[in-house]
Amino acid sequence: MTQKLTLIATTAMGLEAVAARELNDLGYNDLKVENGKIIFSGDPIDLCRSNLWLRTVDRIRLRVGYFKAVTFDSLFEQTKALPWADLLPEQAQFPVTGKSHKSVLHSVPDCQAIVKKAIVESLKQHYHKEWFQEDGPMYKIQVALDKDQVTLSIDTSGDGLHRRGYRRLHNEAPLKETLASAMILLSRWTPNQPFVDPFCGSGTLPIEAAMIGQNIAPGFNRSFVSESWPIIDSTCWTRARDEVESKANYDQPLMITGSDIDHNMIELSEHNAQEAGFSGLITFKQMQVADFTTKSKYGCMLGNPPYGERMGSEQQIRDLCRSLGRLFKTNKTWSFYFISSYAQFESDFGRPSSKKRKLYNGRIRTDFYQYFGKKYSD
Repeated sequence: MTQKLTLIATTAMGLEAVAARELNDLGYNDLKVENGKIIFSGDPIDLCRSNLWLRTVDRIRLRVGYFKAVTFDSLFEQTKALPWADLLPEQAQFPVTGKSHKSVLHSVPDCQAIVKKAIVESLKQHYHKEWFQEDGPMYKIQVALDKDQVTLSIDTSGDGLHRRGYRRLHNEAPLKETLASAMILLSRWTPNQPFVDPFCGSGTLPIEAAMIGQNIAPGFNRSFVSESWPIIDSTCWTRARDEVESKANYDQPLMITGSDIDHNMIELSEHNAQEAGFSGLITFKQMQVADFTTKSKYGCMLGNPPYGERMGSEQQIRDLCRSLGRLFKTNKTWSFYFISSYAQFESDFGRPSSKKRKLYNGRIRTDFYQYFGKKYSD
């Protein structure tokens, strides 16, 4: 497959700019940023590269069609006219999911059924068959309507891109790997500085920091559904994975520590770090945050402190925020970054944040509080 592809990188709300910066860093400059997604174009190898490299993106979709439809007949005919046989082999499995927002065609089940029927009719004409077994490679198709504009796309990732392959075990309130990476990329941390997560839970933030610090692609240890697609030459995946290996900096020293008050979380973090290939490279220890001390002049503390249902009482949350504020006051050259849904975080911390950004931790609306330490200087 040599023609240009239109690709869609989907993101959680609030992470679009971070994902766009990631794409820029990978060499993609012609980007269209919309709510929850970034649209860009590329060759088949770019489909492979984006799946392997993007840290803050949920999945990569291949756009097949984009048009306006306000009637079911129009949706059917325009879907049928697309070159489905160029993409789907005769044995393809192609379930259809859907969503609709502020559109005349608001019945999602009807839209899904019509798109499925239209694709079948298109394939019938090409393969000269009346029935398709659907027992081959998987092509999950989505029909998405937004203000009567229809986007038809195919998921190229399979499992969501937050599934790196190392966190088979996690705590009750895990931080999604994509959000963890976004927090790190939004911080001022660099690999030559200490990185501390005092609420490490299952180890997600320290592990993601290690991957970023050594420039290890987040998809290096997993597979993707489009690897089984005949339209993507296997050499594309080989070349993309060779690039991943060549750009990794395994010799980069790391000063990454994760701590937690719960010894079970330390064991869990150590297990996950070993799964990710960082056994011995990340230090984990049982400790309460108030006991943190450091001899390093500069560094970054970044964490997801307990809040809401994860904490016993509001007083405990207030006491914790005050402890963090005292640490910032006594470590003036360190930068502190915390994500929280607790509305009084800044007042209990003891000072307004240098910068605040709205992010979503799953369905929970949170703020990412950024406290910048004194700038690094020798």
